[in-house]
Amino acid sequence: MFGFKKARPDLTSTTFADIHCHMLWGIDDGSKSEDESLLMAQMAVQDGIETVILTPHQLGTFASNRGDDIRTRAADFQHLLNRHSIPLTVLPGADVRIEPGFVGMILAGEVLSLGDHGVHVLLELPHELYFPLERVLDDLHAAGMRGILSHPERNLGLLRQPELIAPLVERNCLMQITAGSLMGTFGPDSCAMSEWMLREGLVHFVATDAHGVKSRRPLLRRAFERTAELIGPDAAVALCSTNPAAVAAGRDTVSAPRGRRRAA
Repeated sequence: MFGFKKARPDLTSTTFADIHCHMLWGIDDGSKSEDESLLMAQMAVQDGIETVILTPHQLGTFASNRGDDIRTRAADFQHLLNRHSIPLTVLPGADVRIEPGFVGMILAGEVLSLGDHGVHVLLELPHELYFPLERVLDDLHAAGMRGILSHPERNLGLLRQPELIAPLVERNCLMQITAGSLMGTFGPDSCAMSEWMLREGLVHFVATDAHGVKSRRPLLRRAFERTAELIGPDAAVALCSTNPAAVAAGRDTVSAPRGRRRAA
């Protein structure tokens, strides 16, 4: 029998989907204007991003952001992108602060799931602390949904207790780290945590969490290349392209690339 080597992905031509991006203007602490949103979109496309789930904050400080308003703004933004011939697909979603009753609000359509598909919910903890998520994950599961924890590598509570992450993954919580964390933007601790999570097979997505064009920009390629260096090109494609594209399409088919741990 002849052996054939598996073809490696062409990293230079890989395109991306971004499941966490504050590109909608005038609704939270992200883009401040229509012009800035257009510049963010152009920047994303130039970096290889083809699809963005728009994730303005909901609940917490941004309790006034309603689901129907986000849906309308997302549709209007897509029309604007089309008029400017910017080849970017945008979908409605939200960065959801965890608080009592939020699952019912998602089911009622007041709070958005990612892509508005009713499959994945981007969960935001307070920056300064961690609190147990088991009940939240169970409530989402009972409602036919799955939680994605945004930027665990930047949460101060999890930075102090990283051993809490693996049991969450075992409980079917998906993990999204920030591209900037891998590049050191959020400091050495978050950088080290994100690299450790990648090596341990505890990451399902790398996303931009972009907020503007001057800092926290909508860029993924450098983090994609760094991910490939750390855990291999196939895993990098899964975390930056395949898995987020599945979420954007409403498919619950994502998994963590195999590290030293069993894949989720």
